[in-house]
Amino acid sequence: MDYEKKAKEIRAEILKMLYAANSGHPGGSLSCVEMLMALYYDTMKGLDPKDPKKADRDRFVLSKGHACPTLYAILADLGYFPKSDLANLRKIHSHLQGHPDCKKTPGVDVNTGSLGQGASISIGLALGAKVQKQTWNTYAVLGDGECQEGLVWEAAMSAAHYKLDNLTWMLDYNHLQIDGSNEEVMSLGDINAKFKAFGWEVYDVDGHDIKAIDEALQAPHNGKPKFICCHTIKGKGVSFMENQFGWHGNPINKEQFEKAFAEQEV
Repeated sequence: MDYEKKAKEIRAEILKMLYAANSGHPGGSLSCVEMLMALYYDTMKGLDPKDPKKADRDRFVLSKGHACPTLYAILADLGYFPKSDLANLRKIHSHLQGHPDCKKTPGVDVNTGSLGQGASISIGLALGAKVQKQTWNTYAVLGDGECQEGLVWEAAMSAAHYKLDNLTWMLDYNHLQIDGSNEEVMSLGDINAKFKAFGWEVYDVDGHDIKAIDEALQAPHNGKPKFICCHTIKGKGVSFMENQFGWHGNPINKEQFEKAFAEQEV
């Protein structure tokens, strides 16, 4: 696969969705593209668009649920539903709402939206697999602003306590959130050191380098839950959106869309 070309295609679909909806979250959707590509195209096992609820499939939790346009674009690309459905993002009666809904969208495993809750749900999935002696794995993508939630740290503590070596959390570490930078709002400090102290196996990668992400995903758990800190750029791939917290949740007008779409070269 030509990863660079595919990433541009996914970003183009995200932009089309958000422009058509005249609402949504461009910045954080664009920053996690390569992270979800590494999971869905290279890592997760047992995925079958013809059988989305296949019992032995790996599970995925988009804990930062507002970035669902990225997930929808990839699911459509894999054939879970027609790409034409993407034009209905956030439309009434559409199965593609502003946050993932597992009862409506084929391929979505967990409803998310309230930040921090997806992290805890992933613990339940991983623990459930252990109790039932199943071999599938659970993966979750969290936002950095989300990691200011106490719920995340209670979940992190329980994951280590139960030695959930079938669980991987990936942090979309773009350093920005709706009100500004993480440092200004609530500093995360040394996030890797914190997860190590909580008993996780920790890896640190460039979140836009799919090969590096793949290597971290394949690296050993060593009997622990795995945390992968993915350093990313909010608004990645769109020159006027990159590293601008104002694009966390702003709509895109026609001029902005045309410029952003042209930058994808698709």
